[in-house]
Amino acid sequence: QVQLVESGGGSVQAGGSLRLSCATSVSIFSIKTMGWYRQAPGKQRELVAAITSGGSTTYADSVKGRFTISRDNAENTVYLQMNSLKPEDTAVYYCRISTIWATDYWGQGTQVTVSS
Repeated sequence: QVQLVESGGGSVQAGGSLRLSCATSVSIFSIKTMGWYRQAPGKQRELVAAITSGGSTTYADSVKGRFTISRDNAENTVYLQMNSLKPEDTAVYYCRISTIWATDYWGQGTQVTVSS
């Protein structure tokens, strides 16, 4: 059974930092893209950042220059380093793994709350 285990969420004041982690049991050789999405109350889930197997990255305009996505292939883990956090970054953050077989897996979500 595929597992995605997220960690690192929490509460922080504006300007602070958090680091999210998502460890997966999906074989690294099957992974096409690893990404982070977020969903705020009353809003649609949106892409925050993604990284391909080749290391190419994509970021939402709202987080460029503040967030950094990275992956550790040896640990089958993707990270999201979030700096200069703003209240509008408050959301549930989800990890998503897309495989070369066109299958997507989602994590359970982790809450990030940024207070002003």
